[in-house]
Amino acid sequence: MPNYLQSVIKIPILEMDIKEFDYDLPTDLVAQYPKEDRASSKLLVFFRQEGSTHHDFFRNIGSYLRKGDVLVLNNTKVIPARLDGKKSTGGKVEILLVERKDAHNFICLVRNSGKKESLDVTIGDVRASLKKEEKSWILHLPMGNKDFERIIGYGKIPLPPYIKRKVEDSDFERYQTVYAKVEGSIAAPTAGLHFTKELLKELEEKGVEILFITLHVGIGTFLPVKSEKVEEHTMHREYFSMEKMVLEKIELAKRENRRVIACGTSTVRTLETVFSEGERRLSGYTELFIYPGYKFSVVDGLITNFHLPKSTPLILVCAFAGKENIFRCYREAIEKNYRFYSYGDAMLIL
Repeated sequence: MPNYLQSVIKIPILEMDIKEFDYDLPTDLVAQYPKEDRASSKLLVFFRQEGSTHHDFFRNIGSYLRKGDVLVLNNTKVIPARLDGKKSTGGKVEILLVERKDAHNFICLVRNSGKKESLDVTIGDVRASLKKEEKSWILHLPMGNKDFERIIGYGKIPLPPYIKRKVEDSDFERYQTVYAKVEGSIAAPTAGLHFTKELLKELEEKGVEILFITLHVGIGTFLPVKSEKVEEHTMHREYFSMEKMVLEKIELAKRENRRVIACGTSTVRTLETVFSEGERRLSGYTELFIYPGYKFSVVDGLITNFHLPKSTPLILVCAFAGKENIFRCYREAIEKNYRFYSYGDAMLIL
């Protein structure tokens, strides 16, 4: 049976210290703004079989893709999930929407709540309530979708904390991919930020098949690993969906020995969730945590950014290309002044 149709992908029991995935990065290499031209970002290409690297620009990524390749993109759209609320006492409270439970309730993270277990808050002109449940909070909107549309109007794009500036109007456009469509993420699938519509058209004209899946990026992707042992980390669930037509086209590509190139670790996790299970799920939640030792079932190539130390995206990339290889690439990128993290430069791993 071909590898991509295996019903279960088992990860061997390993012992990896999270410190093995740490590295030092000069602060001036943390990108605070995106490049004006999306496709002008640098591109480090790593060839796994040869163990070699090549330096280029993202606009030339078509030189490394070939006719028949399947490029899979995550079309999730970032919502203005960072909200400023006012307590009944007049004090301010910061709210980050994480996941929608139903029309009226959202799981969220809250700052400046004090020792309260419940709060009445006002967001703009919307009255709502917050209630503590275990490690998170629940934001209740009495009028459901109507209230949601109103509070989102007051929201801000949730830029990551390592971007040390205020959100600007340009972030509402630049912290989205050009193909963003399905609202629901609280962080961008940043590997896709480098694509322009013109570049995607160029790839299609070359014969690259472009497909879309959806995974709403949540705290599962960006929360740091706090356990000492990598294997003990538990991913927070994130919602994904895939059209049946996309599934069938990827299955056909694998049967024909064509490459499947995933753009972003969120796309990898979606594809591996769907194709590593015996019964294909086209939607639902994934808690898949990919770390070294994982046997990939469908992904042949990966477009990705440069990730935070000790983060789950970095660990996934190390699983795909080998930890020593990735850290060598990172050292090379630092020497050549690549820009890191969300608004930074990119890697292509083949």
